[in-house]
Formats: sequence, structure tokens, C-alpha cells
Amino acid sequence: MRVWHFWLNSFILASQYNPPRFVELLMLTVAIAMLAIGTILPDRPYLVLGLSLVVGASISILVREAIAPSHQSRITKLTALLLLFISFYGFADLINTL
Repeated sequence: MRVWHFWLNSFILASQYNPPRFVELLMLTVAIAMLAIGTILPDRPYLVLGLSLVVGASISILVREAIAPSHQSRITKLTALLLLFISFYGFADLINTL
């Protein structure tokens, strides 16, 4: 029970300390889950939802870094751009398979 209490307190503290980063992390976690389900089950809605969550999270990361740069701004921006390009490639691939 103490382990769950520790994780819950850590979860609440992380969400209060930096809410935008927490929301981006949550979006990327759900996107990973949707893309994993989309690869196991060949259903398009899971892939579209996962890719759209990746696009939203990466744009949010780029906007946050433009407003208030962190100490690892260059790496964060490159990672967000890479995720954005990969998700656009995934959307293009989905459109071509229709």
C-alpha cells in the first residue's frame, strides 16, 4: 500500500510542478499505447488516434520550448521535430493504403 501511496504522491507532484510537460508526457504515453494496439490489431482508428496524439504533443513541445527554452532545448526540439516528421509519414502511409 505504501508503494501505491508513493506513486500517487509522485504523480500529483509531477502534475503540479510542470503541468505542460506532464500533459505532453501523458499524451505521448497514450499515443504509444494506441500505436502498440494499432500494430497488434490492424484497425485504422488506433493508428490515427496515436499519430494525432504524437502530432499534438510534438507541436506542444515546440511551442513550449519557443516560449520558455529549457537547458536541453536543442535536443528537445530535434526530438519533437523527428516525432512530427515520423507521424506525418505515418499519416501519408495511411492515406496511400486507402
